[in-house]
Amino acid sequence: MTRGHQIINPDSLPKPVGFAHAVIATPGRTVYLGGQTAQDIDGVITGATMAEQFDIAAGNVVTALTGAGGAPHHLVQLIIYVTSVAEYKAALSELGPLWRKHFGRHYPAVALLGVTELFDAPAKIELVGTAVIPE
Repeated sequence: MTRGHQIINPDSLPKPVGFAHAVIATPGRTVYLGGQTAQDIDGVITGATMAEQFDIAAGNVVTALTGAGGAPHHLVQLIIYVTSVAEYKAALSELGPLWRKHFGRHYPAVALLGVTELFDAPAKIELVGTAVIPE
């Protein structure tokens, strides 16, 4: 049986909520996931709200990761780019259940970055992940 990634949350740092302070990845194959937005199969951004777009983008992350032979618990890092940090914070109560829908209770090292725009103008959120699939 392969040992999983080690989550590190030092007591000397604030208790993390929805992320890990550090992750030590077990040896394996590294998968770098391209930025995933709320694009449907035709490349059209769908979803009007931050939560709706997160749901689709997170599903796209899982689909790409699964295609590479991985699973959500193999994520070691996720960078979240949003066009409005305030809108993201206002949607937190909706985002929690959507996170668990796609990633379970696995919380990799996560960063949230506010940006002025994303490649597709209607996109509100883009997820960029790194996963390590154990040997």
